[in-house]
Amino acid sequence: MRFSLSKGTLSKTMLCVIVSLVLVALLASLALANDPTGAETLKKDPNAPVNFTWTMVCGFLVVFMMTGFAMVETGFTRATHANNTMLMNLMVWAFGTLGFFFVGFALMFGGVGGAYADLSKMLSITIGGKTWNLLGGTGFLLSGKAYDVSIFMLFLFQAAFMDTAATIPTGAMAERFKWSSFIVYGFLMGGIIYPIFGNWAWGGGWLSQLSQIGLGAGYKDFAGSGVVHAVGGVTALAGAIILGPRIGKFVKGKPVAMPGHDLGLGVIGTCILIFGWFGFNAGSTMAATDLRLAIVATNTMIAGAAGGLTAMLYMMKSTGKPDTSMSCNGVLAGLVAITAPCAYVPAWAAFLIGAIAGVLVCAAVWFVENVLKLDDPVGAVSVHGVNGMWGVLAVGLFADGSYGGVKGLLLNGDWGQFGAQLVALATLLVIIFPFAFLVLKILDWTMGLRVSAKDELAGLDMPVHGALCYPEFQFSSLAVTQTFPEENVKLAPIATPAKSVAKEA
Repeated sequence: MRFSLSKGTLSKTMLCVIVSLVLVALLASLALANDPTGAETLKKDPNAPVNFTWTMVCGFLVVFMMTGFAMVETGFTRATHANNTMLMNLMVWAFGTLGFFFVGFALMFGGVGGAYADLSKMLSITIGGKTWNLLGGTGFLLSGKAYDVSIFMLFLFQAAFMDTAATIPTGAMAERFKWSSFIVYGFLMGGIIYPIFGNWAWGGGWLSQLSQIGLGAGYKDFAGSGVVHAVGGVTALAGAIILGPRIGKFVKGKPVAMPGHDLGLGVIGTCILIFGWFGFNAGSTMAATDLRLAIVATNTMIAGAAGGLTAMLYMMKSTGKPDTSMSCNGVLAGLVAITAPCAYVPAWAAFLIGAIAGVLVCAAVWFVENVLKLDDPVGAVSVHGVNGMWGVLAVGLFADGSYGGVKGLLLNGDWGQFGAQLVALATLLVIIFPFAFLVLKILDWTMGLRVSAKDELAGLDMPVHGALCYPEFQFSSLAVTQTFPEENVKLAPIATPAKSVAKEA
């Protein structure tokens, strides 16, 4: 049974929600702002200008990573979906950022605020005499107490991270994601799905408080292997399950290769992501005066390089050739895996973490496709979900205790920190994945997540956007009749480069 919402009903509903949020913000603005000019912040911390500048510039680098994601996802998918895939990567930033602005930021950071000004309202429970924080409650629409220079800095930096988490599932759901449902998904990802685990890890929530029951220093995730990548990865897994595979991906239970149309675009996108990752990880110090950023940046580079190397070698051993797409995914897997432990581990451990990630992503791609029978066009579940979780565990294994008092099992014999990381991993699988699945399933019940078979086979560029990404392409008249459960359609004409009608002089 499926409920449906007309476009008019959906638009009116979203308008009512936005108006309601604006009214809430106006009421909240009656409260005194903290420090909207920065004068008080400068008095408290003379290093604030350099630290603010460092954090903001790194935030800009992370925002620029959307260019890399757009290129990777588009290059690794088919040409008749290129316009759709590119625009999806742009607009998920817009929708997600607004969802984060309206609701998500307050839920995630509404109990702790930034380095210089606190947002003090936190939903908490008490168990066994210990207080456990669940969600923040101030800072909606950056109003009231949130009207503060440090809070705005925190918002910009964290909104960029949110976009990374939001764009990951679009790769797993590429070529078949219904646009109207995608719009709602973008708002919900930024407003609800991402901020929940984010609060528990970075916003003063219960995972960060595990030290009060003897589990190390509490859950530690320096730049987001869990908060960003694993959350995006498990959401991608939920979406891939609900949507099902692309038409023709599996024939008699066996996967059929659907190669991307532009590997070069994917390589360029990977290079851009490597560059942006330095802002992602080193910027998470949120202070240029924290010179640990040099360790963070170098570990990031080493792990990414190691992941690319081992993925390439794995594919050469398996197929006899250095596979381009898997080499790119190996680099990204190494970067994902080091994102949580980058501040806590020595260089040799960064190499090992990245090297394992490179092999892990190759094995995971095979497992997802051949065992789970899921269609993930760009390998998002394997790159971000599997290796995000590996990065979470790596903190508990390799942390050497030289930064933040975080001590791992292998170098310090600390089972407590490893235990905290295991609790976080279990939370991702037992709470966040089912929650993301439920949200997407509700969207599927009410609006439908998947495009029609006819539109999917035609390629989403023309049916959804009315324009091809590559207008110089013409289409042959080839068509093969094939029956599908819901409707009879013909395979779309196969895209081929236009033949020149001019003859050489």
